[in-house]
Amino acid sequence: MAISKRFKKVVEGLDRNKAYTVEEAVKLIKSRATAKFDETIELSLNLGVDPKHADQMVRGVVSLPSGSGRTLRVAVFAKGAKAEEAKKAGADLVGAEDLAEQVSKGVIEFDRCIATPDMMGVVGRLGKVLGPRNLMPNPKVGTVTMDVTQAVKDAKGGAVEFRVEKAGIVQAGVGKASFTEEAITVNVKAFIDAVIKAKPSGAKGNYMKKISISSTMGPGVKIALASVGAGGAAA
Repeated sequence: MAISKRFKKVVEGLDRNKAYTVEEAVKLIKSRATAKFDETIELSLNLGVDPKHADQMVRGVVSLPSGSGRTLRVAVFAKGAKAEEAKKAGADLVGAEDLAEQVSKGVIEFDRCIATPDMMGVVGRLGKVLGPRNLMPNPKVGTVTMDVTQAVKDAKGGAVEFRVEKAGIVQAGVGKASFTEEAITVNVKAFIDAVIKAKPSGAKGNYMKKISISSTMGPGVKIALASVGAGGAAA
């Protein structure tokens, strides 16, 4: 595959085999995010788990201290007073059976889905549509709750959900290239810390195997596990 002149320039002087501290890695990635749009800073963690086993599933949510840099569209399944509360909190879509019917037809105009507990009977029927998109509300990540105001606020303010993929990889956007180095750094550390704390009971051996950071159009840089307190993340 041909390598563009821009990519050759951004990888110049970069040691792809070296593992850097978070601060060093962020500096390298940010300085090389030279695309004509505001690139997303992406974090990838390779975990020593097999998510096919229930006791090795890794999932959770973390509120990024500096925000995500994304404007999320939030849908809330609620009725009555809770529906009004969701609207006042800034939810983009609020509904019950009417919203469920829309979703069942494949019309999904939101990035985060919240539901009150009494609506899960309705939302549960949408599992085949919402599940593959990681949009199914779940009490473990705070998206099935009576406190819809806080849930909407968290979603709009930089809360990022994570879930391990089949190959044991957790990936997430943790900011934008336009953020300061300090803002990106605190987000990266907060996300990694959340994944470490979400270590499942069935994880054996080395839990955190590899961490890398990149921008949308830039190269990947390895982060030293010891620099984020993950060096000893073993069972």
